[in-house]
Amino acid sequence: MSHPQHPQPADRHRSDRPAPRRLPALLSRLRAEPGLLAAFLAACGLFLTFAFIADHVMEREAFRFDPALLGALRQPGDPARLIGPGWLAEAARDVTALGSTVVLIMVLAIGVGYLWLSRRRTTALLLIAAVGGGQMLSSALKWLVDRPRPDVVPHLAEVSTASFPSGHSTLSAVAYLTIGALLAQAQRERRVRLFIMAVALLLTVMIGASRVLLGVHWPSDVVAGWALGAFWALACWMAARLMQQAGNR
Repeated sequence: MSHPQHPQPADRHRSDRPAPRRLPALLSRLRAEPGLLAAFLAACGLFLTFAFIADHVMEREAFRFDPALLGALRQPGDPARLIGPGWLAEAARDVTALGSTVVLIMVLAIGVGYLWLSRRRTTALLLIAAVGGGQMLSSALKWLVDRPRPDVVPHLAEVSTASFPSGHSTLSAVAYLTIGALLAQAQRERRVRLFIMAVALLLTVMIGASRVLLGVHWPSDVVAGWALGAFWALACWMAARLMQQAGNR
């Protein structure tokens, strides 16, 4: 008389265990929402751009456009003076202050306060984590790479840390682009969303450009800072978007 065969415990455990579904679920969401997919692809491109520049800098391979651009922005025969009107240096210092730690803390406090009063407290905490994480990432990379500041032209502003990546460029991209994306997401009209993001992008570009004008960063420092900061901002925006979708469900 034959007895019914029962599955072995190991087989039962293997058959009952659900397959990991997080990655396929994420990919399906990206395919279903073009905005998320575009942000994901852009984030990948920005990270690769930063990695390319960082690799060259860490290998001490110079970019030819770095000294050439810094020299082209100064008066021939007088590298202590910028080309253009006399007020340009003071204007550059005013603009660069928008990316300083003090100003960014104030902007962060305003953004967090707005989100908190709007009962979007999880998003407010995400904003704090985004800017705080960007600050720690920038500081760690400065310490790791330890690139000297430019020495081909006199500095028109005081600096004390390493050069790569540009902290002003990185943190202004993180703060202004993240805040802009979160505020734009709450707007219904497309033109208002575009206006908010255009202002955030313009501030980020102007702050980074001011660091080159003042001669305190190599242009590659600024480009790498923009790429790193924008990558971080996009990653945080995607996290906020996925959290919002999960909350709606």
